[in-house]
Amino acid sequence: MAANGEETKGYIFDYGGTLDTGGCHWGRRIWHAYEQEKVPVSEALFREAYVYAERELGKNPIIQPDYTFRKTLSVKLRIEMEYISERQDGFNIDDWHNAVLDNLYAATSAETARSKKVLERLKAEKPMVLVSNFYGNISTVLAEFKLDGIFGSIIESAVVGVRKPDPRIFTLGVDALRLNPEEVTVVGDSYDKDILPAHKAGCRTVWMKGEPWNDADMIDSSAADRVITSLDELL
Repeated sequence: MAANGEETKGYIFDYGGTLDTGGCHWGRRIWHAYEQEKVPVSEALFREAYVYAERELGKNPIIQPDYTFRKTLSVKLRIEMEYISERQDGFNIDDWHNAVLDNLYAATSAETARSKKVLERLKAEKPMVLVSNFYGNISTVLAEFKLDGIFGSIIESAVVGVRKPDPRIFTLGVDALRLNPEEVTVVGDSYDKDILPAHKAGCRTVWMKGEPWNDADMIDSSAADRVITSLDELL
């Protein structure tokens, strides 16, 4: 893949929504699990609960560095469902928590296994770095899904103190690769949090376009040098 007339010499990958859901926004992925398990809640109330849980996890050090993805997801679902139970009469968390958790964990395990096959082939050709907004336990999660050892460096927001969409987090990734920005291709599912800031940082961008949180999320896609719907398209 060429970048501004030069060959790409390294990759920066996003994690959540890119390597673990195939481009589907995590809010959508969780909602689909609620639908599949027939959880009795409206999508409107679920969306409120999802946003509430994300904010709670973002501002409070609830997730510890040794938390697996399964444990992290379990905590997130319980916060969501507590929010729902406080606003919907008769909603019993224990009736639904484990079913949704098992549904999501199985889907995530399958998706990360598919991603691993692509990443291992790319790793044989180019160095790769992970840049992720995460809770401080991304290394534990990568090991859980056998993705450890693939990335030369991991730039995690909770560790470095910079969060997407701040372009500086991508500059840290470029520095870790010891390359110039125009030699690096960034792959991510979020146009606002991955593609736009990576473009501002001077990198080449590949937007993994899946199911967004809001149907109206997509307006202009000019900051994406390429659009894909599956990681396999990088090969």
